[in-house]
Amino acid sequence: MEFDFATLDTAHRYKVLASTVVPRPIAWVTSRAPDGTANAAPYSFFNVMGSNPPVVALGILARPDGTLKDTAANIVAGGAFIVHLVSEALAPAMNLTCIDAPPGVDEIALAGLATSPGTKTGLPRLVDAPVAFECVSRAAIATGPSQMLVVGEVLAAHVRDDAVLDAGRCHFATERLGLVARMHGAGWYDRAGTDMFQLDRPVWADRLLPETAS
Repeated sequence: MEFDFATLDTAHRYKVLASTVVPRPIAWVTSRAPDGTANAAPYSFFNVMGSNPPVVALGILARPDGTLKDTAANIVAGGAFIVHLVSEALAPAMNLTCIDAPPGVDEIALAGLATSPGTKTGLPRLVDAPVAFECVSRAAIATGPSQMLVVGEVLAAHVRDDAVLDAGRCHFATERLGLVARMHGAGWYDRAGTDMFQLDRPVWADRLLPETAS
């Protein structure tokens, strides 16, 4: 069945995208307002977009009233943010920071989360998160009315010690992170990495006929 986005309203476009592009990693973003108030909020329109330089992309949709969310406003004002990945153990706290609190509320304190200043940004890093990326904004692009795409360069990564197999070679036991990902509909999540399979990447030379290869 075809869904013509030109005929759909915003809510139904969102439903098509969010119900089919799954699972989506969750960016649990901390930032700070110009008045010093800390903010934490999760976003699932997020992913890694390159490694040289290392960049992430974060899609921030508007509030129901059409205004920019605190995270977007803080990034535009301050230019830095920290992306945390979410473990299943932290999912309830992450969910609490989704609350529709008015501007000025510190969701980090509301959720009772422990923090430490980021080594590169000075922003609050959620110390119990299994992974954290300290980022500086390289572009903030308005992609629609009160909708923003933020491209951030990763300055440093913090990875939980028990998931690091060989720091020198950057080898990790990813399954130990216990990450969760966003699924379809309201409130549905997936336990990332619980049902994996592996495929070797094909090599073109292996497909050539012997006489061609010679």
